[in-house]
Amino acid sequence: MGWVSLESWDDGEAPELTARVVRASFPKGTLAVPVREALGPLFEDKPFAEAFSTRGRPAVSPGALALASVLQYAEGLTDR
Repeated sequence: MGWVSLESWDDGEAPELTARVVRASFPKGTLAVPVREALGPLFEDKPFAEAFSTRGRPAVSPGALALASVLQYAEGLTDR
């Protein structure tokens, strides 16, 4: 079995370029933007860190996956 490491996901403010691209791409807004602005970071990677090795290809952030699942459910989307 291979080793997998955890690449931490920065939950700080979105970079200005990212914010501009989102506003330009979605002028009417999206569900994700007000959720993020109202709640801030929902999940942190630190509690999951011990589940991952320090070697190998970085895994996707558990916090990012959890947030994607929450937004997917809120939008009524399936995983298929």
